[in-house]
Amino acid sequence: MPSTYRVAVIGSTGQGNYGHGLDMVWKNLPQCEVVAVADDHPDGLANAKMRLGVQQGFESYHSMLEAVQPDLVSVAPRWTHQHRDMVIAAARAGVKGIYLEKPVCRSLEEADEMLEECRKSQTKVAVAHQTRYSPILKVVYGMIHDGTLGDLLEIHARGKEDHRGGGEDLWVLGTHVLNLMQFLGGGPQWCTSMILQQGQLAGPGDIHPGNEGLGPIAGDAIQAHFALESGAMGRWSSIRDAAAHPSRFGITLKGSRGLITMGTGFLPKAYWLANPSWNTGSNQRPWTPISSNGPGQLEPLEDGGLQAGNVLACQDLIAAIEDDRQPESNLADASLTTEMILGVFESHRTGKRISFPMSSRQHPLTLPFEWKGS
Repeated sequence: MPSTYRVAVIGSTGQGNYGHGLDMVWKNLPQCEVVAVADDHPDGLANAKMRLGVQQGFESYHSMLEAVQPDLVSVAPRWTHQHRDMVIAAARAGVKGIYLEKPVCRSLEEADEMLEECRKSQTKVAVAHQTRYSPILKVVYGMIHDGTLGDLLEIHARGKEDHRGGGEDLWVLGTHVLNLMQFLGGGPQWCTSMILQQGQLAGPGDIHPGNEGLGPIAGDAIQAHFALESGAMGRWSSIRDAAAHPSRFGITLKGSRGLITMGTGFLPKAYWLANPSWNTGSNQRPWTPISSNGPGQLEPLEDGGLQAGNVLACQDLIAAIEDDRQPESNLADASLTTEMILGVFESHRTGKRISFPMSSRQHPLTLPFEWKGS
């Protein structure tokens, strides 16, 4: 393995830019050197070169990959519509590792193509689900598996429920909490869902192009249920403009011995209620904060935000390359999260419970509706 990893960054100013710090994260890894950046917007490219301190800038990421032949690549745009092409181009260029912004792609067809190209090139892909690298998540995972929570019965996840509530929230924020759901509760077995638009069942006329290159979306309110491998039930909810302050964005774990609530990020707020009745109004058993040292312990770490999660993700990506293993939050794992999202649309489209893996790899909202009244 090289003593220094040569890194190239792919951004797209005006079409997703550089995500949540996926360009600058490499400055925190002494074994990495950013050597080039590609951006199809001339002003954005000039700014990125200055920000990253690099001489080599390209308006075409294909030209950059050919000329520079980097070891690692950040596929940084928040917008999703270019992810498939960027990942496949990097894999075919022979890069060892990719750090990829979420959501990873728009359809299962794209996910399958990305997985196959990275398998053939043996390229490791880490996905920017930063909470997966949180030391607090490790504590929560331990509380499930050491019996503290008891039997895991339910996981309830909610989006940010702002102006994006419903279909857009499912894609943009749902990818984080559904990924946590599958990590903590096991992979999805089946899904049922209901998607509403202004209080009525969403139909073909409610489908429209999503923001941020998401592809077709529908609905301003969504309720979905998943059967998880652990035996627990998962639930996803999002209603447009139903946001609370502070936000409900995050997950709630319901166990036979109590409740855990948790947000997202490097050091998310997390609390434990040791009450089997789930009676949150009882002041005899108050909520206990969970730190990286455990429930009720002082937090010794400073919260470095999403960038701290990025650093841990990229450190793990490099270790995965050197150990020939998959990263903690990898492409196959994130593709399953994408399948959960698309499963919500598929269940609503068909009016049926759908099983995983889904047999159709086409985007559900490009297919005819099957339920009556459509």
